[in-house]
Amino acid sequence: MGETTVAPPMPEEPPAGSFLSRFFGVFISPGETFEDIARRPGFIAPLVTVVVAAWVLFDTMYWKVGMETMTRLTLERSPFTSHMPPEQLEKAIHDSAAHLTRQLVITDVSIPIALTIILLIEAGLGMMIVNAILGGQAKFKTLFSVVTYAQLPTILGNVLGMVVILFGGTDNLDPQNPIPLNLAFFLNYKEVPKPLFSLAGSADILVVWMVILLGLGMSKAAGGKVKALPITLCFVGLWAIWIIGKLALSAIF
Repeated sequence: MGETTVAPPMPEEPPAGSFLSRFFGVFISPGETFEDIARRPGFIAPLVTVVVAAWVLFDTMYWKVGMETMTRLTLERSPFTSHMPPEQLEKAIHDSAAHLTRQLVITDVSIPIALTIILLIEAGLGMMIVNAILGGQAKFKTLFSVVTYAQLPTILGNVLGMVVILFGGTDNLDPQNPIPLNLAFFLNYKEVPKPLFSLAGSADILVVWMVILLGLGMSKAAGGKVKALPITLCFVGLWAIWIIGKLALSAIF
């Protein structure tokens, strides 16, 4: 009688890591973490975490600085109000800050909506880059999961921003840029040409970090069939287009 051949058992797929392990893994071992995310994608926990961190930062700034001061700083630096007569600007500031509680509620509601839309757009761009341009195969859910986890470094920025808000001066605080991780934070917007100030604000450590994570994570989402470098370079190109658009607007206005 011939010997029967017993097929070797199929290797068991490792269980998905917990959100906590993935959270720290993004900072400590992103390659292994994104491999785990590609096997078992999930986006709810990181998305909620990022939204809550953004809420805490904004509400801290609101209670520390005040909506009227925040409105004044924002409108005074806006290119759309730079040529407004002083009396009209003061009226706009007063009208804008007149309903503080309503503005706070509106902003708190808009934060998760706006953030989710931005991350969905990033995932859509990633799908175009990975599948259409570079010939890979990645599912949208996996790419969206990668995008939400790649957003986690912003939490460190939010913590730094809260330190600045709570323990620093608020006279020159920029509500749109309260985190000391780009060159614009250290410049006086009144003394620097607006295009240069806009360019300095784009030189952001967090953005560089997240772009690198996007390239690495989306490569894992495509099963490693698309390398991280071309994905990263595509996102760098999109980032450059965004910067050029900002420079053009700041130069026009």
